Amino acid sequence: MQVEDSRTYRVRDVADHFDVSVSTIYRAIESGQLDALKLGTAKGTLRVPGSSVLAYAEACGQAACEHSPLVETGAAAAPGEPDLRDGDLR
Repeated sequence: MQVEDSRTYRVRDVADHFDVSVSTIYRAIESGQLDALKLGTAKGTLRVPGSSVLAYAEACGQAACEHSPLVETGAAAAPGEPDLRDGDLR
């Protein structure tokens, strides 16, 4: 899915985009890691702004880099591999 920051997405679409369960996305919303809009009253429905999807992807990427064994040990990347110590996510 190509994410556009001006659109809103269903929770199911966001879960499919990240290849995770819908429950994982709901947990991210409940914990405040992912912003969502509630539409309607009572139970309502949730929509996730595209800008929030992009911000969440960036935050997840940063967290992955911070916990990478290459970053933690200071090991250099193999030739041709991105150097995660510098945040190179190519």
